[in-house]
Order: sequence, then structure tokens, then C-alpha cells
Amino acid sequence: MGRSHYRLAHPMVLLAAGALLVAGILLVLGHDQSVAILATGVIAFVVAVTAKDMIKHMMRGHWGLDILAVVAMVATVLVGEYLAGLIIVLMLTGGEALEKMAENKASRELDTLISRAPAFAHRRKPQDGQIVRIPVDDVQVGDVLLVRSSEVLPVDGVVLSERATVDESSVTGEPIPVTRLRGAQVLSGAVNGSETFSMRATATAADSHYASIVQLVREAVASRAPIVRLADRYAVPFTAVSLLIAGIAWYLSGDPVRFAEVLVVATPCPLLIAAPVAFMGGMSSAARVNVIVKEGGTSEKLARLRAAGLDKTGTLTQGRPVVTGIRGYSRSAADTLAHAAAAEQYSVHVFAEPIIRVAREQGLDLPPVRSAEELATNGVAAVLADGSEVRVGKARFVQEVTDHDPELNLEPGVAAVHVAVAGKLAGVLLLSDPVREDASETLKLLREQGITDIFMVTGDVESTARSVGDAVGIQRIYAEMTPQQKVEVVQSNTSRPVLMVGDGINDAPVLAASDVGVAMGARGATAASESASAVITSDSLARLPDVIDISKRTVRIALQSIWLGIVISVALMLVAAVGYLPAVAGALLQEVVDLVAIVSALRALSTHKKVPSVRRNVASPELHSARPGAIGPS
Repeated sequence: MGRSHYRLAHPMVLLAAGALLVAGILLVLGHDQSVAILATGVIAFVVAVTAKDMIKHMMRGHWGLDILAVVAMVATVLVGEYLAGLIIVLMLTGGEALEKMAENKASRELDTLISRAPAFAHRRKPQDGQIVRIPVDDVQVGDVLLVRSSEVLPVDGVVLSERATVDESSVTGEPIPVTRLRGAQVLSGAVNGSETFSMRATATAADSHYASIVQLVREAVASRAPIVRLADRYAVPFTAVSLLIAGIAWYLSGDPVRFAEVLVVATPCPLLIAAPVAFMGGMSSAARVNVIVKEGGTSEKLARLRAAGLDKTGTLTQGRPVVTGIRGYSRSAADTLAHAAAAEQYSVHVFAEPIIRVAREQGLDLPPVRSAEELATNGVAAVLADGSEVRVGKARFVQEVTDHDPELNLEPGVAAVHVAVAGKLAGVLLLSDPVREDASETLKLLREQGITDIFMVTGDVESTARSVGDAVGIQRIYAEMTPQQKVEVVQSNTSRPVLMVGDGINDAPVLAASDVGVAMGARGATAASESASAVITSDSLARLPDVIDISKRTVRIALQSIWLGIVISVALMLVAAVGYLPAVAGALLQEVVDLVAIVSALRALSTHKKVPSVRRNVASPELHSARPGAIGPS
């Protein structure tokens, strides 16, 4: 079924079915002339609709497979095979319904995620404390919300009650309910346990974590897989072969009916149905292992990857650094920490949260900030209320306003965050970010999948990057890279297609510039997620080889289904060419070919069951016990 038929509505299917039924009755009653008039009119109408869009596509250089269907329908009318022509019409219009049914099954998990998005919230009125139900879009930052037992958290927020037990499997993939104490962050889309609790909204519904995941899913459902264009590339040779077989059959038999009989079974529906159904199934399987693939074209590229670049912080490391020490210079350790925390409130870097947390744990008063700006891969520059400037970040960024370059002699894996206040080096914060436990195994799986060119691209300093690279087995390391330099590294890589994995705002440009960008989106990373082609929604790097494996299997299934349709069609054409397949029987058999192609393509729905982490048992428990409807396997 070609692109022009995607817009044919169900009334067209009813028209074709009704015309076929009436024609059959008329034939039984002996009204052959009425059958000819009815069939000719219906077929002419469908040919006109099909040809109109077909010509538009041909003028744009797209030679689709619809030309075969048009020639076949015209041929049936010219040789008087009216029932066969009506069956082709029914096949073309009914093929859309079959495809939609298959797509709906393939996108079931994605649709479920969208449908369970929170719609309402219970807000506590500040005047009298009464609880009112409001649309989730009316929630404002700072609102106090009441979340009842088994309700879905409407927005992101912090817990105000003593504690809250929530099921976050739908947003993080972690199947075990977690307990969040007062002041802890909770994510929209999580499900409350048995106890009602209060929370304060820290984001609107549109800016919350679950809304970003839903948006990614909507993009995935609405996308069109480029491999459908691969099916279109079969149009010219398939059409030529079909017309050649039909022409030879006509020439050798001397019967023009033989020409029509061959073309009846040459209609190209299986070629165009198989690819989109397979890719929808593959995207659904990817969602079952906590990866949102935004479009089918991403799956095709993932299947052909030859190189992979990875960011360090939050990708190869856990992204949960801890402050291990503070060295004061012009100011005390406490004063250095307070000024750093004040500036880091305006940063999205993974080092910001632990610095702020330690300052609050120590009960430090943070100086008020008038304005602040984050410079990606460098740090944060803030202006305090008294007019003095605070810089927090890399040594070279801080040295722009100070001349102090202390000898730190850091241990491997320890990062230094320099702090300058009013043009003087206040001190240095030491942080450590452990390597992910699954990083080495993940890289091993990538190499086994044919991705032998693996490198690290990071904004961190050489020594820290090298220590992480040694721990996970990466030799080629690009350290202290700016966002632009990261883009240049990836674009200049000779092995293609190239994958890039990152999690921060500074990774957004390189994710967009790479052939396939994958964002580690479990803890936000909005800019990275928007720029990426795919998003890992659970905090596990092991999902990367999983989605690559799913993509390879999906492409294989799509191509197998396409070729299955071609082989069966050619076989039926040869049978028709020697006169053993009447036009009506051929048209009915073509419907069977459609069903075979769809069933074959739907095998992609189960590709997640054979991913590397399941086979090798290196996956987290989320692959075995996430609830139905979650972004994760059932």
C-alpha cells in the first residue's frame, strides 16, 4: 500500500467492500453489464485518487510502487476481469486498516504511557488549608499538593511529609518502591504507595520529568521510518520485473488477460506494509528496555554503527559525585564552600548538587546572588548582592581572574573545582565520581556488536579523564573539550555511523551533530534529551547495547519481511504467467501475502526478549519486573 493510500478513509473500504458484494450478487442474477458499469466506476474513482498523489510524488523524484497497483486495476477493467479489479481496490483500501491494526498493536506500550499521564492534582489552598482538585496544567511552582494512595504524582516536587513511598518504575525503570524522606526530590509519573503525603511543586506539568518522556513518546509514535524509503527504492526494479513477466506472458500466450492476471499478484502492498510495522514493533521493544527511540531512522543507523563516543561524567561515571575534601586558600574552607554553593545553585552540572547539599548539611548561610551565568564546560560566574564576582569551575576558567595556580597532586579519579571570590582564589573543592559498575561490561558488549572504534570526549581535565578511561578500557581520550570541540571530534571521526552518548547541557550540540545521539535522561538532562535521537530513561548504561541489539534485529526482520513479500509475489506472478492462477484467485492470494508480511514484521515486538543484558544476566532487575504500562518490560 503506497503513501497515497494512507489518506484513504474507512468509507473507501466500505465502498470497495459494498461494490464487491453488489457485483457478486449481480453476477449471480446474470446482470453482467451492470457489474461492468459498477466496477468500472469504482475502479476509475480509486485509480484517479491514487494516480493524483502518485504523479505528485513522481514529480518530486519519488518513484513509488503505486504505479503497479494503477496498471493492475486498469488492466483488469480493459480485459473484463471486474471482480479481480474490485478485489484489488478492496485490498488497497483495506490494507490501510490492516496496517493501522498492526501499528496499534506495536505501539501499545507507547500509547499506554501517554494515556496514564496525570490529568489532575489536589492543591492545598494557603488561605484555609482546604484541598481542591485542579487540572494538572494549573499547578504552579510552589503549590502544596496532596498525593493520595495509589495516585500518580502530577508534577516534580519535594516531599513535605515525614516520608513518602513511591513506585518510580514508570520513569526510572527501578521496580522496587523507594522511600523518600522530607526534602527529597520526587518525579512526576511515579505512583504513590499506600500513604497519603504532601509535596511542594518544583516544576509545572509542562516542565516536569514525565511530561518530557511523554513528549518523546509522541515524537516516536508520529515518526516515519526512513526504511520505508528503502522499500520505495525497490519500486523501479520490482515494477520492471513485474511488467516484464506480464508482457512475456501476454506475448507467449497471445492473451491480454494473462497480462492482467500477472499484475494482479504483483501489487506491492507487502513491501510497504512490512517496514513501518517492523519499526513500530522495534521502537516498542526499545521502550520495554527503557529506551525511547524517537524515530525509525534511528533504529536503522543504530544497526549499522561502527564508532561510539562517550562523555565521562554521568555517562561512564555514576553522575553522583561526592565532596571528599575542601582546601582553603584566601578564605576558609567553610567560606569557600558557601560561596561555591551560592553560585552552583544556578548550574545544571552534576557537581552542583553535591556541593549545595554539603553546604546545607553544614548549615552554612549562602551569600545572596544578584545574577549568574553558566558557561558550558567551564563553570559558573555569579555576581553577589554586594557586587563581587564569584567564579566556580575549572582551573583555567578561574585563572582568568586570578593568578593563583596551586599544586594539587590529586589522586586518580578525583576532580578539582576551583572557587574565586572578588578576583582571588578562595579555595578548591575536591570531588570524586565513581565509575559505573556496568561500564566495562557495556563497552565489551559494544565491541562484540562490531563497534570497535570507541573513544571518550569530555570537558574534564586530562588526568581525571585518563583514570576513568583506564578503568573502563578506553584508550583514545579527548579531554578538556568545549562543546564546539566535541562536535569537531565527532564530525571528523572516520568510522561511520558514529554514536555519541552524553547527559548534560554541554553535550546537547554533539548529540545533535552525531549520526546517532543518545542521552542519559534518567535524571533530567532536558537539553541533551531534546537534541538526542534516543533517550535512555533508566539510570543504566547497559541499555545502550540492548537498544543496538534490538535495532539490528528490527532491521533484519524488516528486510526479511520485505524480501518475503517480493519472493512470494514473484512466485505467484510466475504461476499466473503460465495460466494456472486466474485473476480473482490471484487477487485473493495477494491478501494472504499482505497478512504474511504483517505477521512476519510483528516479530519485532519481541526483540527485547533477546537483548544482551537478558542473555548475559548483566541487566538490572528492571528488565524482569516492571509493571505493564511503564517504560520498561512487563
